Formats: sequence, C-alpha cells, structure tokens
Amino acid sequence: MRLDYFLAHTTSWSRKEAKRFIAKGKIRVNGDVVTKPNASVTEDCKVESHGEVILWRKEKYFALYKPVDYVSALEDSESPVLIDLIEPEERKNLKIVGRLDKDTTGLIFLTTDGQWLHRITSPKHDCYKTYRVYCADPISEANCKSLETGVMLNGEDLPTSPAKVERVSDTEILLSIKEGKYHQVKRMLAAVGNRVEKLHREAISDVNLDGLQEGQYRILTEDEIFQF
Repeated sequence: MRLDYFLAHTTSWSRKEAKRFIAKGKIRVNGDVVTKPNASVTEDCKVESHGEVILWRKEKYFALYKPVDYVSALEDSESPVLIDLIEPEERKNLKIVGRLDKDTTGLIFLTTDGQWLHRITSPKHDCYKTYRVYCADPISEANCKSLETGVMLNGEDLPTSPAKVERVSDTEILLSIKEGKYHQVKRMLAAVGNRVEKLHREAISDVNLDGLQEGQYRILTEDEIFQF
C-alpha cells in the first residue's frame, strides 16, 4: 500500500496532511527517512513519526456524516448506499453500525469489529444517540416531559425508555434515546401529536461529527473507540 494511505488509515491525519509530513521528512520506514507519499509499505513495516511507532490497525472504525437520500446498507438496487462514500481500498469487511432512515442525516459508524458493533447496538448497553429534531408544529414543555418519561408507540406493548430532551426552540429539540426501534424518533413525536419534518443525528454517546461535512468520514480516535 502507499505510505500516505497507511498514515491516513492509522492516524487522525487526512491524506493531504500525511503527504505534507512525509514531504518534510518526518516519517521513517524501517529506520530510513521516506519523503515520497507513494512509497510502498506493508502492514509489517516499522513506520515512525517523531520517534513514535505507528502501528497498523487490523480493525477499522469510521465515523461518517450520512447525507440525505443515502441508504444505510452495503448495497441497494435503487439508491446510493453508505459504502459508496468510503474509499474502495477501505471497504473490505466493513459493517454498518445500526441504521439511519434514508431521509435522516448525521453520524453513523462503520467497522470491521463485530464485537464492538454489538456493544453499541445491543439493548443491554445504555448507548445514547442524540438527534436534532425539527418538528412540524410547536412542541410544548408538556410534550417534552412525556418524551422524557416514555411514550407508548403504536403497535408496541411497552412505553419507550426514559429519554433526554432539550428544547431548543418552539419547533426544535435535542432528543437522546438509548433504544433503536423502527422509526423510533418519528413514532415518538407522533405519539405526542407532532410530526418530524427533518431529523439529524448529532452524536452517539460522546462521539460527534467533529467538523465532518456531508459525505465525509474519519477514523475514530482510540478514546472514542474504547468508550464503548
């Protein structure tokens, strides 16, 4: 693989930043300074930056900013899918962590680590997802209290688990939930007599988009990975 690809995969640097560090002579491969971004390396090479060894990550962990109209799938016959946004050389064995509706934007994870995926999606773990919800009608404090304590969704036997709600404006709230029922946020707002006009996921636990633009993705930091 190319050296700049190796660095972009194993650090928080972009491909552009990696090329800059390489050109400045900041990177050593097997003890030798390498200044060409397209220099060939393998997973077993000893790559160093500022005296610290950079290890190849066998598992991949990505945060992606899902645009509207993309399907949370690896393939679809009618619509663009999230995997299309990932560089081809990164796609092997990637799985999508959970899902976002086609018309929903925001943070979603992709990983090759099945156990890590399970920890995030399992109902046994209190992993809160925070959504910015734009409502069709004004939402009252009483509505917010109902969402916080739990509402009965159409077709369900039990109310939703307690949620966290921050009222941003008359028609906008931040809603944090730890469940992942089908169309849950839209159904919760319907349960209090409202309708979701636009939905955006801002965070999963303490991980956010961190400056990503629509369609972009980044490698999760070790602190972000290990909090789950």
